Amino acid sequence: MASGKCILISGSPGVGKTTLLIRVLERLRASNPNLKVQGFYTREIRQENERVGFEVITVNGQRGNLASINHPSPESQRWPTVGRYRVDVASFETIALPELEIKDDTDLFVIDEVGKMELYSSSFLPAVIRLLNTNVPLLATIPIAKYGRDIPGVARLRNHPGATIYTLDLHNRDSYRERVYSHVVDLLCKH
Repeated sequence: MASGKCILISGSPGVGKTTLLIRVLERLRASNPNLKVQGFYTREIRQENERVGFEVITVNGQRGNLASINHPSPESQRWPTVGRYRVDVASFETIALPELEIKDDTDLFVIDEVGKMELYSSSFLPAVIRLLNTNVPLLATIPIAKYGRDIPGVARLRNHPGATIYTLDLHNRDSYRERVYSHVVDLLCKH
């Protein structure tokens, strides 16, 4: 991948990484309706003001389960856990992995997020690495390193020579929205 073709948005949980990614994507599509985007984002599932899980949503609106505190079947007891959530790897792979397949007409890949839940899929990180080896820009979110330690798959992206990292906090997230948007537009013009 050419230097700078990978834009990573990092930050603490709840700081607005997904919101920034979605707003940038909406603005890109509004200014260029023919833009070919592949990828997905995640969204919290809430019941009565309590977060009970996460869903994965493709940029074209397909949805699937990512993780939940509700365990609908005996099979789900064998699913990997992150905190109190059980990760539905099969559902995630069914929705997310086709979005990471390289097609000739793709202008931009978006991934929210490359994190602990998603990395339970043994096929996910290799698919992301394949994207890094293309000339197509990648906009992705990653968690911030905890206690100075990164998740190995996340560290691989963070340390990639083509990565530019924007670390969000409550004070800079609004100004970074414009910077990330401009950066993506610049990459698309060069693509």
